[in-house]
Amino acid sequence: MAQKREKSTLRKLIDERGIKDLDGVQNLVKELTSGLIQEIMDAELEEELGYSKYDYKNKQTDNARNGHYKKTVISSQGDVDLSVPRDRNGEYEPQIVKKHQMDISEIEDKILFLYSQGTSTRDIEKAMHELYGIDVDATRVSKITDKILPIIQEWQNRTLESVYAMVMLDAIHYKVREDGMVVKKAVYIAIGTDLEGKKDVLGIWIGANESAKYWLGVLNGLKNRGVQDILIASVDGLTGFSDAIEAAFPKTEIQRCVIHQIRSSTRYVSYKDVKAVTAALKPIYKAPTEEAALAALDEFEQNWGGKYPMAVRSWREHWDELATMFKYPEQIRRIIYTTNAIENFNRQLRKVTKTKSAFVSDDALLKQLYLVTMQITEKWTMPVRDWGNILMHLMIYFGDRVEVRI
Repeated sequence: MAQKREKSTLRKLIDERGIKDLDGVQNLVKELTSGLIQEIMDAELEEELGYSKYDYKNKQTDNARNGHYKKTVISSQGDVDLSVPRDRNGEYEPQIVKKHQMDISEIEDKILFLYSQGTSTRDIEKAMHELYGIDVDATRVSKITDKILPIIQEWQNRTLESVYAMVMLDAIHYKVREDGMVVKKAVYIAIGTDLEGKKDVLGIWIGANESAKYWLGVLNGLKNRGVQDILIASVDGLTGFSDAIEAAFPKTEIQRCVIHQIRSSTRYVSYKDVKAVTAALKPIYKAPTEEAALAALDEFEQNWGGKYPMAVRSWREHWDELATMFKYPEQIRRIIYTTNAIENFNRQLRKVTKTKSAFVSDDALLKQLYLVTMQITEKWTMPVRDWGNILMHLMIYFGDRVEVRI
């Protein structure tokens, strides 16, 4: 788990400890691994005793905590020092690291990995018992995975870059149990591309429904975490979305997703005409200039406006935001004209969460989305293709708003 922590958090720890070489980094990873296992064992003992530390009013046993003893085990990062908790009656038997177990390299992160892949608590219990002889019931899985909630909170509140070249905003919906009922929740997601051309998930937020008011709260949250400017925002067609962006980042240029626009306009089209209408729309958004695009829109209106006036009206009403891309070269246009990048990210989330008909709580949903996000984003190591050329154009278009670190 320590290896999957957010890069910025690791960098902060490295800077604070003055780590200058690989040995220092490995020692830090071992320390983080030891800390997580320590927390899991403390959670095990808490479950065994039936009350949390210092919560004596809920204590219903004559047993109690009785300090710790030291133990060194072999991990994939080398020797790891553990501080194993003890109980007064000697009844507690550690499960994550057995009493006489000296090698933990095969079971590190297994529970969290299985959980992140959408594995049910029942199947996690079965897998851990059959593969490692560890008894982990649903309650213990929940307690173990709850240990990452502070890590998620830290990740959600981490300091961000001051300027992002592009930010994509979208929402994905899940069913969550709340007060004995299953309700639909919107999960808001923001993916940013910084001035080095590297993508990152800026945050994941769970709200009651998709609304401009909630998005304004999300955007203000980004400002509070250090974001001072966003050059271009790519958004779907949510009503009021543009107002929320303009309120939080008034200089940001807004590009409405063309794919969402096509889907929206073809809602008014008969099924037998959808293919032809979609093909007729292509010359509009593939045009080399805005003038050529408007001419293509005029032609589309002549051919289809009489039969589907609402489809034409939709393009006319949103033209200012649809046409933003035409001022930029192809390298930038292909990035901003659609929110495909964030939709691809959403598809990867759905692939893991599709087995869940409903999550038991917001926390359960957030834990799984965070763990999957860490697995996805750890592969985002390379900048956007041809970023050097893109950055040169951004510097010309946006001037001193682009501060490049040399």
